[in-house]
Amino acid sequence: MEKKIVLITGCSSGFGYLSALHLAETGFRIYATMRDLNKATDLGREIARNHLPVSIMQLDVTDLKSIGLCLRRIENESGKLDVLINNAGYGIGGFFEDLSDREFRDQMETNFFGALNMVRAALPLLRKSDDARIVNISSMAGLTTTPGMSAYNASKWALEGFSECLRQELALHGIKVLLIEPGPYPTKVLTMNTRFAAKALDPNSPNYRYTQAVYEQYQRRNETLKSDPQEIVRLMEHLITAKNPRFRNIRGPGAKMRAFIHRYLPWCCNEWIVRKVIFGKIEGAIKRQ
Repeated sequence: MEKKIVLITGCSSGFGYLSALHLAETGFRIYATMRDLNKATDLGREIARNHLPVSIMQLDVTDLKSIGLCLRRIENESGKLDVLINNAGYGIGGFFEDLSDREFRDQMETNFFGALNMVRAALPLLRKSDDARIVNISSMAGLTTTPGMSAYNASKWALEGFSECLRQELALHGIKVLLIEPGPYPTKVLTMNTRFAAKALDPNSPNYRYTQAVYEQYQRRNETLKSDPQEIVRLMEHLITAKNPRFRNIRGPGAKMRAFIHRYLPWCCNEWIVRKVIFGKIEGAIKRQ
């Protein structure tokens, strides 16, 4: 049986790294890409040790020339593309008031427009497949919101809307579009790929104490995470092999409950929960002053 050809972006760490190895081990031909090849050491070592059918390639999802070079190589070597997994992304924290225009736009360029760039460039190769699929890695941040993450939320909400529409358009041509909406998992995305706006860390910012509260909440949560990121990797395998996989796929500790609360409870309940969980101690201290 002919191996399916899979292109994955953002493979230097996290879900991209894990999925490249897992999918190769289960019989797929993988093109694992990343913006900075200096971060490919660990992945390259695992590929060589296990003799896996994985090619590591440089690809910047915000650079059309880089994307074109990557896809031309895939076309020359494999002749088609069966699966595109849009995984590249990062998060930037900080209240909107503290985010520079450049910081906000850079977030959108990578997380949203990067996926658009990949889909547009890959479609000609995907059309050569008998069972083409596009898997967009979104987030619970595409369904719910957290104060101090406006740029990240905006990028993921945009990706969700785009994916819904794209799914309906490409269904006319037999191409499946699928979404994964992970909650928190203990991957490097929560450390290496999360950064804060420069002004957000300035004690003179009017939002400084609140930004610190958001950061501390993330730290507490990350230290106690017991979820297995391989759950998302196995889900990816299911989505690219199942005959009729579901469009939306929410995974992670408390993710489905949070999505339910956000969708079905009155907005005042959502606000109350966020204020109590994240900002409760600070607001209590302010009242006591």
